[in-house]
Amino acid sequence: MAIARRLGGVEIISVDSMQVYRGMDIGTDKPSAAVRTEVPHHLIDVADPSKDYSLTMFQDAARQARHDIAARGRLAVLAGGTGLYHRAVIDDLDIPGRFPETAAVLEEEPDTMALHRRLAELDPVAASRMEPTNRRRVVRALEVTLGSGRRFSSYGPGLGDYPSRDIAQFGLSLPRDEVDRRVERRYRRQMDAGFLAEVESLVACHAPLSRTASQALGYKELLAYLDGRMSLDEALAEAITRTRRFARRQERWFRRDPRIVWLDADADAESLADQVLSRVSPQTSSG
Repeated sequence: MAIARRLGGVEIISVDSMQVYRGMDIGTDKPSAAVRTEVPHHLIDVADPSKDYSLTMFQDAARQARHDIAARGRLAVLAGGTGLYHRAVIDDLDIPGRFPETAAVLEEEPDTMALHRRLAELDPVAASRMEPTNRRRVVRALEVTLGSGRRFSSYGPGLGDYPSRDIAQFGLSLPRDEVDRRVERRYRRQMDAGFLAEVESLVACHAPLSRTASQALGYKELLAYLDGRMSLDEALAEAITRTRRFARRQERWFRRDPRIVWLDADADAESLADQVLSRVSPQTSSG
């Protein structure tokens, strides 16, 4: 927002896989109505939480938003922390389709290492690009390979390839102990703001939350509390722990991208805006 106010003519594209859902406001820390009135925001409140919003849908919508923003002669700023969504937009990834029946069969196998060995036989290149214990990626690669009849690795060079792009990228860096403290403070603030009531309202809707929405950080744990599977204190503690783990994975993901310039997030917003703007021209999109 400091950059948007400084430059003018800026529109922000949210790159957050959960802010797309209507009604999931407090737990995703959506920008306030006043902020969104001051500067146009895109890809917020575009989906019902009872529906899964896929990576492909996000990529298509973000591509259209960037096109429309450019057509208005304005500057697009991408802001958010969902790593794969960033890569899908920035690097225009070739995203394979979904094959839910194949995926369901694969999920019946509890041994992730066995699935990885199977992937290594069918697509050794894809297998070499991922940790054998990363179940989500292994299942996805097998799902595509078996469902499409086309090797998963044929869809591109993989996420380890970082081609040059005309989008300047900046990351905000903090010591891990400070991240841990902020995660807990954020949850305390969200609970005070009515996070539990928000989840109760979502549950009260006729349609249940989608698989994706129900796994969102904080929401999953409060849903467990409302189902009687844990106490509120246990739910909050579990949410804090899971979010801290996610923050570490998130940092590792973005640290691998050599195109990102890292800034000290302890600085105030105006100082950070100065650092960003000193490195980009007004014609360059920044993420």
